[in-house]
Amino acid sequence: MQKFGIMLIGSTSLIVIGLILLVVGNQIILGEISQGDGKVSISQTLTISGDFDSQETSKGVFAVQIMQFKDNIFSAKVLDPFDSEIIFQTINEETIEKEFDVLETGTYKLIIESNSNEEIIVFAALGPLPDAGKKLLGFISVYILVIGMVGLLVIGIYGIKKRR
Repeated sequence: MQKFGIMLIGSTSLIVIGLILLVVGNQIILGEISQGDGKVSISQTLTISGDFDSQETSKGVFAVQIMQFKDNIFSAKVLDPFDSEIIFQTINEETIEKEFDVLETGTYKLIIESNSNEEIIVFAALGPLPDAGKKLLGFISVYILVIGMVGLLVIGIYGIKKRR
């Protein structure tokens, strides 16, 4: 019975550690990302601004999710700190994500436009591309969670066999 208790505490601890790392990892990854949402129509755009330092990051990323997606009525563009368009993307699916080069330090803007009169809710994010170390923290937390859950499964099977 003592072995069962130690295994249960170990697996539970792994799950708790995995959950904590998952929350911390998401805060680290999403901490520099500017997010926003709003209704977009022919008369209304959604603009998200994000500050970039070209010394710290060479790549930026933007993501757009459209709730009631309709083909070929939405577009996204990214403007550099000098308001020059560096990317124009027609949105052909409900969710898109695209990278862009950060050449200058300053405020970049993501502008979502529509050519429809109907107001549709859009979610968007703009920020620096997370580096490999930050992404690795997210993967590690998932692996720890999975190991903890597998441990609980093994403990359950062990407990059932022990009763028989």
